[in-house]
Amino acid sequence: MTIVLDEMLETIERIETSLADRTFDHLASEWLLRMGIERAIEILSEASRHLPDDLVATEPDIPWKRVRGVGNVLRHEYHRIAAEVIWDLAISDLPTLKAALIRFRARI
Repeated sequence: MTIVLDEMLETIERIETSLADRTFDHLASEWLLRMGIERAIEILSEASRHLPDDLVATEPDIPWKRVRGVGNVLRHEYHRIAAEVIWDLAISDLPTLKAALIRFRARI
């Protein structure tokens, strides 16, 4: 499980690096940037499915069902996903998820 946590944290850090000094307009107008961020979020979603339920239960403020399900939405409903949704996930939601993952890693 340490491998999964490390991969998830690395993915979040790469998203943070990719969006550093960028604005929503960059994400909305740069196709490759948006596709990269979307793919990284898919990876996070899939990896989160490998976290044990008892560990996930220790962080009830994280919407785990949503985290685990967003990958399916991105894979199957990608044409409906607005850039605003991706931006909000990356900027607003990932810092909270990152903090929870860091706490997980400290517990194991």
